Amino acid sequence: MEHLINAKVRNIQISGIRQFFNKVAEYPDAVQLTIGQPDFPTPEHIKRVGRQAIETNQTTYTPNAGLPQLREAAAQFVEQKYGLRYDPATEVVTTIGASQAIDMTLRTILEPGTEVILPGPVYPAYEPIIRLCGAEPVYVDTSDTNFKIRADRLQEKLSERTRCVILPYPSNPTGCVLDFSEVKAIAEVLQERDVFVLSDEIYSELTYDQPHVSIASIPGMREKTIVINGLSKSHAMTGWRIGFAFAPAYVVEHMLKVHQYNVSCASSISQYAAVEALTNGKDDAHVMREEYRQRRDYVYDRLTAMGIDVVKPAGAFYLFPSIKKYGLSSLEFALKLLEQEKLAVVPGDAFSSYGEGFIRLSYAYGMDTLEEGCKRLEQFVSGLS
Repeated sequence: MEHLINAKVRNIQISGIRQFFNKVAEYPDAVQLTIGQPDFPTPEHIKRVGRQAIETNQTTYTPNAGLPQLREAAAQFVEQKYGLRYDPATEVVTTIGASQAIDMTLRTILEPGTEVILPGPVYPAYEPIIRLCGAEPVYVDTSDTNFKIRADRLQEKLSERTRCVILPYPSNPTGCVLDFSEVKAIAEVLQERDVFVLSDEIYSELTYDQPHVSIASIPGMREKTIVINGLSKSHAMTGWRIGFAFAPAYVVEHMLKVHQYNVSCASSISQYAAVEALTNGKDDAHVMREEYRQRRDYVYDRLTAMGIDVVKPAGAFYLFPSIKKYGLSSLEFALKLLEQEKLAVVPGDAFSSYGEGFIRLSYAYGMDTLEEGCKRLEQFVSGLS
């Protein structure tokens, strides 16, 4: 009876990241530089509040949009950090991670036949949701613009069918960020158009060389922008599954319909812990960010010393080096590296066809792992050369 399964679901492929991760499982002694998960534990003060929530029986449903005190804390956090102002009662939704916030948003704003513009290479989870909504992804090639979506190229892709533009910065998989002038140029293209912007800012606390700039802070953009954020990367809380959508009230009113019939609410225990994270732990990311900065500099310097072409990332915890000079596809390169040196990286084509010719390395690992990984990579490329 498989023929009765929704055709859109049948046609979706498992994430290339996960496909390769499953392949890596066949090599238990491999050094991993694959998964984008902080190697730091959740800060102790946050865990303590989570335990208290269990012990005091705070284990019931919460309001669909989340605990009022959590939405208040989230609104204060983005205002203090990024100058964004949202009414916690009507413009903030607590979600099950940023992933559910993205799904909820796209299902609210997309219709069959509409188009979504997004940069390529890009995090692979957007396209399947777009297609499940009956919409079409339209990619802007950023592989030759330091992985930054440029206003002029965005302008070329806009059409009467464009419903949304996705801005995922700081970027997974490239680590690139957009500065104020770049964000402003994009805003100028979109200000007079009836087009939504989904601004995925989950890595906003992990920028190294300049402050994070949200397009929602640009005049004329707040009323058409949905900002996605969460605690997975900033507070090492991937398993707690707390994300947020910040949007104008007229959008949230409809997003909540999708949210409540899908998940009802996020985990109450995680929500209480999240209040602690966003208040007493609002600067918890600083220590982690400085450690990531050191790791970035180390791996970047090692790659350039090997003669590998790579754009120095300014955010997140990934590098996206080019392997085009070696004459192998990204999958061939990654498989040979795994088989010969027991080093696991992610093939660039997992991030759309525009990632072909690149690999993704995560530096969300300790220095011992990074040193050994770079050693194995150097051995491998020396053999190719």
